This record gives sequence, C-alpha cells and structure tokens, in this order.
Amino acid sequence: MMRAASPFLPAPWIAAIRSNIPTWMPFWTGLVLLYVPTLLDLVRGHWRNDDQAHGPLILGLALWMMWRNWPPASSGERGSPAPGWAMVATGLLAYVAGRSQSILILEIGSAIWLLAGIIAIQRGLAVVRKLWFAFFLLCFLLPMPGSVVAMITLPMKLMVSFLTEHILYAAGYPISRNGVLLQIGYYQLLVADACAGLQTVLTLEAMGLLYMNVVRYSSPLRNIVLALCIVPISLLANVIRVVALTLVTYYIGDEAGQGFLHGFAGLVLFASALALIIGLDSALRMIAPGPRAHRVSTGSTP
Repeated sequence: MMRAASPFLPAPWIAAIRSNIPTWMPFWTGLVLLYVPTLLDLVRGHWRNDDQAHGPLILGLALWMMWRNWPPASSGERGSPAPGWAMVATGLLAYVAGRSQSILILEIGSAIWLLAGIIAIQRGLAVVRKLWFAFFLLCFLLPMPGSVVAMITLPMKLMVSFLTEHILYAAGYPISRNGVLLQIGYYQLLVADACAGLQTVLTLEAMGLLYMNVVRYSSPLRNIVLALCIVPISLLANVIRVVALTLVTYYIGDEAGQGFLHGFAGLVLFASALALIIGLDSALRMIAPGPRAHRVSTGSTP
C-alpha cells in the first residue's frame, strides 16, 4: 500500500530529511540539550519584560527564513569543516562564558555561532552566506547594554510624548505634558520604555527588513527608500500605540489602559507598522514600478 504524501512538505524534502537524519542528529541533539534551559530562562524571565517580548517573534521569523531558503541554498554544496569547527568552538566558548557568568548577550550569541558552524560543516560556507538574512534576524535577539539603551531611549520617549500631546491637543482633548508624563483629564500616563523604547523600534526594523527580503524588489530606489523609512515608520507606529492607550485610559479608565488593552496595543503597534510599510510600498510602486527580483528555485533538497 502506498504511503500518503505529507500535506506540508514535498516528497523530495521528506526523503532528504530521512536520509540526513543520521548525519544531523548528533548536532541537533547537542543544540537541544544546550539551549532548552536557555529558552526556558528567557520565557520565564527576559522575554516577559514588555520591551523584550518580541524575542519569540524574532526567533520564529528567523527560523522560518532559514527553512524557507534552505532547499535552494543547499544544492550541490560541500562542507567546510575547518571554518565550521572554528565557529563551533567559538560558540561553545561563548556559551560557557555566558551561561556561567550570566552574560545574556554571550549566551544567546553563542547559538548563532554554533548554528552557522554546524551548517558550514555539513553544507559549506556558501550555504551560510546564502542564509545570511536568517542569521541577521537572530542578531536582533541580542540584548544591548543598558547604558546604550537608556541613552537612545530617552530622546525617543520625549519625541513620542511630544507628538502624542500635539496630536490629541489638536483633536480637542484636554491633554498636557511634562517630559514623558502625559496628563489627560483626571489621568496621568507615563510613557514607558516599552511604549517608545529602542527594543520596540529594533523589532519593527526587523519586520520591515523581513518584508523587503520577502518581496525582493529589483528597483534600487524602492529598496533604499523603504530601508530609510523603516525607522520613522517605527516611531510613528509607537505614536499610534501611545495615542490609542491614552484614549483608552481617557474614555474607559486607568484599569483598562493598564490591563488587557495595554497588551492588545502591542498588536496595534505591529499592525500599524505593517500597514504603513505596505502603504509606503504601494506609493513607491507608482513612482518606481520596477519588477520584483523573483527567486529561482532549483528544486534541490536539503
């Protein structure tokens, strides 16, 4: 009796995965044993902070990009053992230092080195270079030093607070501002780091770059303009989020503004950023309607 094909994976992929299980299994088993405790620590701690909650999203997008680009990237490539093992050794040293000394940037960064090293050993450096965007997305998981974050975040919060005040004042609402503290009606709202912080902008930057990588336009003008506009779009999306939370607090109360709707405003943030990026892209389509750079699939298997 013939076995039914998988609705999710093409038959050549399934055959290739089965044939490569003995080769890849030791590597993946080692990665699981190393990083499951790290992931559990992140889920229980670091990723529970509002300004770091983007971590699972970035991780999922990076792994999806790696999976999406894997079949064409692995065609006809040979392994590069020497540089691959050098990257693995670097990753292991970074992991030991980061895990033992609780240095999160080293512990998370070690995974990038180890993953790149394993792929280089098995498939070669050429495949690592072809998967560069997935590794680039993983870099957005690395926490920046607190001093750098604080130095950049304060001007951003002041800008978002200033724009929120002027938008709502122009709309006729009784609002005033003192630094990053907004007063609307009987309520005071503090614009926190999560509402206008650097990490939020970095997350939106990653989403914008992902959009550009997926659509793959060949027009240099469109790519350059989109890349340059991602940061102001991220700031504008943050303004939309703070305006929405301010109005929720004004009409419904402080409990609603700080409760479920506060978390829901994060979805509004990302939806607004995506809508602004797509809107800008649609406008650019009329100015520079260059064709998309279509990916050519070789039909190869991993």
